[in-house]
Amino acid sequence: MVETYTRPRFGEPREPKNRVNPGSRLASVIDLVAASHVRAAAFLLVCGLILFLPGFFNIPPIDRDEARFAQATKQMVESGDFVDIRFQDDVRYKKPVGVYWLQAAVVETASALGLPRAQLRIWLYRVPSLIGAIGAVLLTYWTALAFVTRRGAVFAGLIMCSSVLLGAEARLAKTDAMLLLTVVAAMGALARVYLSWQRGEDPEHPPWSWPAIFWTALAGGILLKGPLILMFVVLTIVTLAILDRSAAWLWRLRPVWGLMWMLVLVLPWFVAIFWRAGETFFTDSIGGDMLAKFAAQESHGAPPGLYLLLFWVTFWPGAALAGMAAPAVWRARREPGAQYLLAWLIPSWIVFELVLTKLPHYVLPLYPAIAILTIGALERRVLSRSWLMRGAAWWFVVPAGASVLAVVGAIALTRQPVFLAWPFVAASLIFGLFAWWLYEDGRAERSLLNAVVSAMFLAMAVYGIVLPSLKPLFPSAEIARALRNVVCVGPKAAAAGFHEPSLVFMNGTSTLLTDGSGAADFLKQGSCRFALVEARSERGFAARAEAIGLRYNVATRIDGYNISQGRAISIAIFRSEGTE
Repeated sequence: MVETYTRPRFGEPREPKNRVNPGSRLASVIDLVAASHVRAAAFLLVCGLILFLPGFFNIPPIDRDEARFAQATKQMVESGDFVDIRFQDDVRYKKPVGVYWLQAAVVETASALGLPRAQLRIWLYRVPSLIGAIGAVLLTYWTALAFVTRRGAVFAGLIMCSSVLLGAEARLAKTDAMLLLTVVAAMGALARVYLSWQRGEDPEHPPWSWPAIFWTALAGGILLKGPLILMFVVLTIVTLAILDRSAAWLWRLRPVWGLMWMLVLVLPWFVAIFWRAGETFFTDSIGGDMLAKFAAQESHGAPPGLYLLLFWVTFWPGAALAGMAAPAVWRARREPGAQYLLAWLIPSWIVFELVLTKLPHYVLPLYPAIAILTIGALERRVLSRSWLMRGAAWWFVVPAGASVLAVVGAIALTRQPVFLAWPFVAASLIFGLFAWWLYEDGRAERSLLNAVVSAMFLAMAVYGIVLPSLKPLFPSAEIARALRNVVCVGPKAAAAGFHEPSLVFMNGTSTLLTDGSGAADFLKQGSCRFALVEARSERGFAARAEAIGLRYNVATRIDGYNISQGRAISIAIFRSEGTE
């Protein structure tokens, strides 16, 4: 009998095809695309675009991280300084320069091609994340080929592609989707080196391609998010060395040449930023950001177990199958393939659970290992037949809950039922219901495929229609729209009580963030100036305006919701009428 995480024997019979139900018809599509690597990659690319593009272009900047990254990149483009990282006049040294360079390259290219107002289009800053997400899906497929059949690798790619967490990161101008790409590339190359050693293949002439991918990916990950990528790699290697009582296979990575190549790629910018800022960058990024996460940084503290709890939503629709696969995976834990994937997954997951600062995306680089482990169990038809099978209902529960929240939230915030989203919501619920009702442990593929289709329709409804319609959640976009309609040249703005990064990104780097009194002083200094005063700061603004004899009127008032602070806001846009 073939072991669980090795390739099945040639000619091993597969389940009989039943073309009556939608799951079987979808499975026939997988048979078609799995006929070649080109078809498989093209299929996963198309699925990625279907899942990631809804809302990609028309969701405004999200506070706070996305807007901070985009604004820092915009300042690079404006200043022409591609070494230093700043948000207005403050240095932003929490992360290295990698994602800023990628975003700047996209914006500069769009500007060169003649796209108007390219620097203000947030979707351009999201392009690296989209590329990173799709690249990570394709690399999950490539990595899975070392453990399962080509057909199974397609399923592993689909699980990653449809996961809720990756769908969110693909639409955010941040580091995490690109970091995932580098981690999967490094771990996929490392897997091939390790498994070739386990199989006893020729150690004298190992291929150069795997070490080249590995060390290049490490360099990319370091430039994106510092030494975090090293944690995944080192913990995996150490765990395998302990279990195997040997780490001789590491010489197949050509470590001397590899380290030299990695340093060639990463050192130039680190030397440049040290020359510019001295020790400030390393103090802020390592001490002020990375090490600070061991404490409850930025009110994101949570007890151990949070990631396991969030997993059932963030890894949907693959989470249901992962739960059913868990007993079989544990039984196979000493097989080389399962051992490697568990070494990738478990030590780093434990570290994340122990660290006090917790954000959902931290564990994203571990999800490809879960996807491949799940497919390994699915291919061998060893999914649990116990009470865990009841987890199939989760394929329907998540789209049902998300649909209700989306529609109710839209009605509560906008007083509009968003009828356009309802057909997509209905389709998501129907396919989620199919996934649940059609589930059998021997034909789990058809349920998974129905769940993936459900995820596609859910993405269209939530990201493509509902979120862009929730204008109160994006007050910065409404303010920018109001200021674009003013009749004066070069309007300038000062904000009091609402200091979100999206406001700076959409209204200009020169936007002054101050208090009510400072906004009044700013307004007095010119005619084409506007004070953006949140209701809680209006008293201070009015008192200072009276003291300096400032006459003003309300151009408009914008009511919305500050998602960063979790409270309703009301912002008055004041314009000067002169002084008394």
